[in-house]
Amino acid sequence: MPDTHTPAPSVFSPLAKALLDGFSEGVVVFDPQGKVLYANTQAREALAELLDPVDDAQNLLPRLAAMGGRLRPLRVGALELGEAMFIPGVDGPSTLADRERDAIVRTLDQHGWKLAETAKHLGISRTTLWRRLKAYGLHRDGRSRWAKTAAGSEPLA
Repeated sequence: MPDTHTPAPSVFSPLAKALLDGFSEGVVVFDPQGKVLYANTQAREALAELLDPVDDAQNLLPRLAAMGGRLRPLRVGALELGEAMFIPGVDGPSTLADRERDAIVRTLDQHGWKLAETAKHLGISRTTLWRRLKAYGLHRDGRSRWAKTAAGSEPLA
């Protein structure tokens, strides 16, 4: 009988990592066997405080749950991809769109608002980046289309 189990991706795209790092809470992604695939910045900070360097991650799930973590299955249809543990954090963007916007703006800032470099780092095309900038009302110079309105002049077109 053929193997119908498809392994979970071992590498997250740069955009996926940027999105996960944009969460205000810690996120630890586990494969179906319980191995840690990725931990965002907030989760790595929590894990550094939580784990003893000599200790292995064998009891990681119960420890994260004791910190108030919520475990959610990751599925695509009937395909089981693993689980994600969400660890409470500070206030921040609450929607996926807000997180994506923040991740894009942070990456643009890191690359001096050079769109080709930013798109390459995020693993998306420049066209996709342009569409996201337009959708979020951002301009190449880093201003939103409402920036001048707030200052009392006409909005940027």
